[in-house]
Amino acid sequence: MASTTPFLTAIASRRSIYTLTNTSPISDSRIISIVHEALKYCPSAFNVRSSRCIILFDADHTALWDNAALITPKDAPKQLHDLLVPRIDLFRAAHGTVLFFDDATATDLLPAAFIPLFDEYPELHEHAAGMLQFIVWTALAAEGLGCNLQHYQPYITPYVMDKYNVPETWKLKAQLVFGTPAAGPGEEKPRTHLEVALRTYGGDQV
Repeated sequence: MASTTPFLTAIASRRSIYTLTNTSPISDSRIISIVHEALKYCPSAFNVRSSRCIILFDADHTALWDNAALITPKDAPKQLHDLLVPRIDLFRAAHGTVLFFDDATATDLLPAAFIPLFDEYPELHEHAAGMLQFIVWTALAAEGLGCNLQHYQPYITPYVMDKYNVPETWKLKAQLVFGTPAAGPGEEKPRTHLEVALRTYGGDQV
């Protein structure tokens, strides 16, 4: 069962899969539960808990990528067209999308002494956002879903903000597309730079 998958095995199994169908091996309610649990337990600096999510299924999912197909060719820089535009049809064909946001005003609820840290180290928000995206992606993959993480903001941001009455303080960070895999993840890329990526000093080394 996915719930018993060893953590490092789940990490190693998480890959970008782009060819997806509008089906799911698990129920939509299970997907919602996974995202809810990820929001509940994802660490954040000083427990600021500034991450927010919206999950789109069915017509809402399709409409998001219809908007991306309409607006991205006009708004994206020319040098990004070949990277962004051709793949939109793949995303539209999937089962759903998790929209990830960060609400910077969450720091207003912290004790006053902590608030200046987020001005000095704005990357604290990015750390929490990245961890949440990784947790949701890995957890959904462990349940048999294929996923890929996209960044079509700011092009789709006005549509999302208006369509779902999103508070102005929420900043769209990423979009996780998911569905049943119709093909594998492709050839695994080399795990480069490992010979210089880790150093250790002391400890019980062999």
